[in-house]
Amino acid sequence: MAKVITMGEIMLRLSSPGNSRFVQSDSFDVNYGGGEANVAVSLQHYGNEAFFVSKVPEHEIGQAAINSLRRFGVHVDFVARGGERLGIYYLETGSSVRPSKVIYDRAHSSISEATPDDFDFDAIFREADWFHWSGITPALSKNMSECVRRACIAAKKAGVTVSCDLNYRKKLWSPEEAQKVMCPLMEYVDVCIGNEEDAEKCLGFRPDADVESGNTDADGYKNICRGMVKAYGFKYVVSTLRESFSASHNGWKAMIYDGKEFYKSRRYEISPIVDRVGGGDSFSAGIIHGLANGRPMDWALEFAVAASALKHTIPGDVNMVSLSEVESLMKGSGNGRVER
Repeated sequence: MAKVITMGEIMLRLSSPGNSRFVQSDSFDVNYGGGEANVAVSLQHYGNEAFFVSKVPEHEIGQAAINSLRRFGVHVDFVARGGERLGIYYLETGSSVRPSKVIYDRAHSSISEATPDDFDFDAIFREADWFHWSGITPALSKNMSECVRRACIAAKKAGVTVSCDLNYRKKLWSPEEAQKVMCPLMEYVDVCIGNEEDAEKCLGFRPDADVESGNTDADGYKNICRGMVKAYGFKYVVSTLRESFSASHNGWKAMIYDGKEFYKSRRYEISPIVDRVGGGDSFSAGIIHGLANGRPMDWALEFAVAASALKHTIPGDVNMVSLSEVESLMKGSGNGRVER
């Protein structure tokens, strides 16, 4: 199995219970999660050796975040300590025609104020196979965009494959700000993951497809994949194709392109959705697991889509599924019958 490094922010998640609204809630469910942390947990579940790189405060809430990763076996050797606070986000889970809502409280978090001096990148990437980061991390601050750049340079120097989930967040930066930072970082990326909004907002590639109508079969997706490979030399471009009929009902599939051939996955009908948050992270982890362990790109894509479909049924940020459970769904076991 592969040794994978992920780097980003882990946050305290406070969720209104069930499908209740924020204004109805007098208590919150507590979880910890964040894009790259969620990826690390999934990879550890599949038998890989996952290391999470971040910075958290030295107080008990920072320790609770670390403990939430340790319980799943994720290595936290390279998590720096310091700063004033752990970022928080509040989640209101939608239903039917009412969308989910996220409110961030992450300004001045420890990771946003981290500097390259907090991390020994040569040590971090020693004997590593893969490095994964998302567009959320450089969006946190100028310091963190420089940390990502330094990490990518060290990873390439060590011969490590680099993947990026573009993961555009409009509450963190504008498309102009995103492209100014993200486009130069793409020179270090081997595997680029995202959806149509990510490609447009982060890199300026707009699909010739009517996304709002759910037309995810349009050749426009293939055109942006070709354009991205031509512009940046990616080894693989991976695009998720979500049909959002309501907050509770989605169609889910994906496509991968290796510069020569396209492969489109099986489509899943996900209804009812329990928790969408972390669905993209579970998808990225599936792609990494497949490709980092020498599987063909079609197997990696089918594994990623199946893993992510399962995540939509599980509350919390992280995907609580095993390798065998994902492989079972890949083989067609999706009827939900009780296992005895």
